[in-house]
Amino acid sequence: MTVILLIASVMAGVFLGKHFGKKEKLAKNLLILSAGFLITICLNEVFPEVYTSGTGSNLGIFVIGGVLLQMILEALTKGFEHGHFHHHSEHNILPVALMVGLFIHAFIEGIPLANEEHDFSPYLLGIVFHNLPISFILGAFLFNRTEESKSAPSYPSLLIVALFALASPMGMLLGNYFNPDLQPYFLAIVGGIFLHISSVIIFESNKNHNIDWTKIGLVILGISLALVMHLFHGHSHMGHTGL
Repeated sequence: MTVILLIASVMAGVFLGKHFGKKEKLAKNLLILSAGFLITICLNEVFPEVYTSGTGSNLGIFVIGGVLLQMILEALTKGFEHGHFHHHSEHNILPVALMVGLFIHAFIEGIPLANEEHDFSPYLLGIVFHNLPISFILGAFLFNRTEESKSAPSYPSLLIVALFALASPMGMLLGNYFNPDLQPYFLAIVGGIFLHISSVIIFESNKNHNIDWTKIGLVILGISLALVMHLFHGHSHMGHTGL
């Protein structure tokens, strides 16, 4: 079920991006909604699990490492993860670099899923929710740019989509071969990645520094959805443990 959800979230996002990709405002709103969801999952689920694992006091270094890793990956993806897909810069994005950056990003996110005990864990849903807007932007970029520019080269669009869709399942598969004691370290790295992406989306400056009530509302909605998942997961876990 986990693999199906991961692949379906990418395919659904690409499909929407292909058919509605020119509606940039829709993509931005999806990103903002997912950012509110993601940062809440990060603070309510990922970090508590990391810091209560009893592994040691150096896990913060791995969180920072995740932030720095994401900054490096964005040199390849040009900020696709948080909506920086401006048309004037699209021609500067090499498909190979984009493919490599997105693959590494999704692959690392998949590794901690190897030790998830629940089919619909908040962490998994955070990745799924995060995949949708990224895939939307990816689909819009890959399948609409040739319509805008007849001289644009033919990119291996389907290969990029397939690799992105399979990256997290492949990471999860590899995670089965790691020592479970390493789980907090990988989770800390992913927590840093989540924190960086969501904070950039939420806190980047609004136009003319005016209050954007739509953005605030979408962030609150994303937070609310994540809190509902957090509460549901908590009650479900208590039920399984007989409490």
